[in-house]
Amino acid sequence: MIELKHVDKFYGRVQALKDVSLTAGKGEIVGLLGVNGAGKSTALNLMTGYFPPTSGTVTVDGVDMLADPLGCKRRIGYLPEQPPLYDEMTVTEYLTFVSRLREVKAGSVPAHVKDIIALCGLSEVAGRPLGKLSKGYRQRSGVAQALCGDPPTLVMDEPTVGLDPRQVVEIRELIRTLGKTHTVVFSSHVLSEVQQLCTRAVILHGGRVAANVTLDKLSDGAFTRLRAVIAMQEKRLMPLLRELPGLIEAKAHPGRDGGKTECTLVFDRESDPSQPVHRLNRLMAAHGASILMLVPEQDSLEALFLRATSGEEGTP
Repeated sequence: MIELKHVDKFYGRVQALKDVSLTAGKGEIVGLLGVNGAGKSTALNLMTGYFPPTSGTVTVDGVDMLADPLGCKRRIGYLPEQPPLYDEMTVTEYLTFVSRLREVKAGSVPAHVKDIIALCGLSEVAGRPLGKLSKGYRQRSGVAQALCGDPPTLVMDEPTVGLDPRQVVEIRELIRTLGKTHTVVFSSHVLSEVQQLCTRAVILHGGRVAANVTLDKLSDGAFTRLRAVIAMQEKRLMPLLRELPGLIEAKAHPGRDGGKTECTLVFDRESDPSQPVHRLNRLMAAHGASILMLVPEQDSLEALFLRATSGEEGTP
């Protein structure tokens, strides 16, 4: 497990992360999303101990990164966007070298390397120099080096960037396999990739966590989301809405005149999805307020991402 708790990170006067808290547990594949400059790479650098946080804590399996950095790093395998490969070494030589750096017992190194080569689909190129490999095999070799020493947590920065479609599929399948036995955190710009692979998505925007959502709740329709315009002032309406049974979130949107409020309401999905609409109608009728517009919103990772990165950060 890896956890960031109330983390801030400054580079001089520039604040890259602002009160970021997130957790990735064993058996989870967590996708880190955001536009360029959102703070994804900084978050990954803090997770791997490359940079310290300015404030807050980073822990791996309960071990504080600042108190015991070496102990934390032993628990993490890292794949940067550009894998740290030595082109003159063969795949086997390279993984042997990395395993020794990761303090694998000398007598166990050959079997350990052999297992990693098999897991990562590198058997047919194990004796070839890394500099002679295709982009796909080089990326697999990068994943393989992250597995040396058998760390329980894997952190990956854009693991499929620059690959052709077949190579992308192969790396995704490898990550899916690794997610069964490891904690996996990876950044990506590809929403479909995160939706296919991840159990959860964390969206960063402006250095903050704008959304943290379990993806099966998006795919199975676990929420009912309604967009409404109601003829009532916001300061009076919002306390009333928050009394609705099953309501998870009520968010008002700016821009309406003083007598109308536009808002988004998110409810737990029930066996009868019309119930939230009936409850809202009854509540507004009881207070003499007209519902001027009421439309359902289909949730998806794309819609969630667009809301989160446009400033609408209140998401389930």
